[in-house]
Amino acid sequence: MLDSRSRMRRLVAAPAALFVALALLAVPARDLRAEWLPSLPDPEPAGTAGPVGQPGTWQLLFADGFAAETLDPGKWATCYWWDEGGCTNEGAHELQWNQPANVSLGSGHAILRARRDAIRPVTQAALCAACDGRWYAYSSGMLSTGSGPGDAAPPRFAFRYGFAELRAWIPRGRGLVPAFWMLPVSRKSLPEIDVMIVQGQRPDRLHATVSTAERSADATVVGDDLSAGWHVYGIDWSPGRLVWYLDGKEVWRQEGAGLPAEPMYLLLTLAVGGGSAGPPDSSTAFPADFMIDHVRVWRRID
Repeated sequence: MLDSRSRMRRLVAAPAALFVALALLAVPARDLRAEWLPSLPDPEPAGTAGPVGQPGTWQLLFADGFAAETLDPGKWATCYWWDEGGCTNEGAHELQWNQPANVSLGSGHAILRARRDAIRPVTQAALCAACDGRWYAYSSGMLSTGSGPGDAAPPRFAFRYGFAELRAWIPRGRGLVPAFWMLPVSRKSLPEIDVMIVQGQRPDRLHATVSTAERSADATVVGDDLSAGWHVYGIDWSPGRLVWYLDGKEVWRQEGAGLPAEPMYLLLTLAVGGGSAGPPDSSTAFPADFMIDHVRVWRRID
């Protein structure tokens, strides 16, 4: 995708996607794909209202409207699965250290907040050896339905085929990179689906990407200033087809062989710097907030 996470994929000898991709990883040999199924909550009954702009009958598999006073640890982690009191996307050269304190709930929203901070983490995480003792000039927050530390930990929520939807208000400012994306439960870097990535200095450009071992494709959708209010970002994932939506309207699709076909989990991140986004400058206002109204996943049953 046109920014940081695609750089990280190169660290694990995966094909480079474009923009922001996350290459977490030389993974332990353990394959978790068969182990996450028993951990999933029972879905809501059929007939629940579906995604914005989508006809048909849908079954709700996952939902959080952030109406509680505290974040639900059964649904969300605040770092990648190798969390050691914080984390970052070191391979993408991101400039922030993600930590739980930068995630908060209020007025029915989740807030990922980026700050100017001076943080020097101590970590033994093999996937972030360069993080140990390094100074980070920024902190930020992230959410993941993936697993926590430990080889056997299952993801909090993962799915194979369905419609994922986010309603959010993104921040504006050079070097800020809000994103909504998906990675496989196998803890590998591919496949990856980027539902939404926006660079804060170009908030009128929505970046979308899909990357697998067989194919990689991206699109840039130019339109309204997405930092000016709430917008709904969605993706309809079915066998051999991916369709991206913005506010209920289709903006891009990919069809054919080589598309993701294994269970994946959700990530919401607010990166600072990295890749083509570049670092913040004097015009970037901090703290900067990525506000999330809801996250939902459905399965079509009609």
